[in-house]
Amino acid sequence: MTVVDVHLLRRRLRAAVTAADPAIGTFVKLASPDVVELAAAAGFAFVVVDLEHSALTEQNAVDLVRHAHMCGLPALVRVPEVDAAAVNRLLEAGAAGIQLSMLTRVAQVEALVAAARFAPAGRRSVSLANRAALFGAVPLAGFLRAEQDDPPVLVGQIETARTDPLPDLLAPLDVCFVGSTDLAVDLGLPADPAVLRAAVDRVREAARSAAVAFGGWVPTRDATAPLGLGDADYLVVGSDLQMLAAALRAAAGEENQ
Repeated sequence: MTVVDVHLLRRRLRAAVTAADPAIGTFVKLASPDVVELAAAAGFAFVVVDLEHSALTEQNAVDLVRHAHMCGLPALVRVPEVDAAAVNRLLEAGAAGIQLSMLTRVAQVEALVAAARFAPAGRRSVSLANRAALFGAVPLAGFLRAEQDDPPVLVGQIETARTDPLPDLLAPLDVCFVGSTDLAVDLGLPADPAVLRAAVDRVREAARSAAVAFGGWVPTRDATAPLGLGDADYLVVGSDLQMLAAALRAAAGEENQ
């Protein structure tokens, strides 16, 4: 069995979010490994396995991450909070990174970094008996060097108008992800589009100032400009479940005509 080096996948993802065109991914909410295989074949740059808004279990997420890893597709995992043990298991399974929801406090960022980085940068526990370490095929020193050179990609979601100072929140991250849906609700849905756009612009400017990639979620590629994501580096388009539902509605409509 040939195991894809997760550090190579992280380098590919980091290169994609710094390229001229945005890196395009999608949320995975269904447990079928066919989803990540289809995403890889379709040309997505990454997928985000969703442990916040789905019925997926941690074991489902591990299975999806492992399959994406074998397909050569970077897979991040979205988590609602930092559980250090779970983060370690997901990274050992081959996750390219972690996407943390509802980031408001510096303490959350510190916990995420601590869970995702080995000492001295963090407090993650070390093992070589896992996929990310090539099951011990490289010595400990080599694995730690690879982790230092290509650490897990860290994405933080800004979804509320009030947070700790954005420069402090964003500096340790690779990607600042604006959650425009939750942000719109926080601003008083239905939010004035101009008010929402101003809030998104504020997050974007903070990300640019911190030299952190900027991104967010859109239902379709056509929605990027209205949501203030026209110049996003990291763009999550829809989800497997959303696309399946749209295709089923379209098919049912055609059959009923």
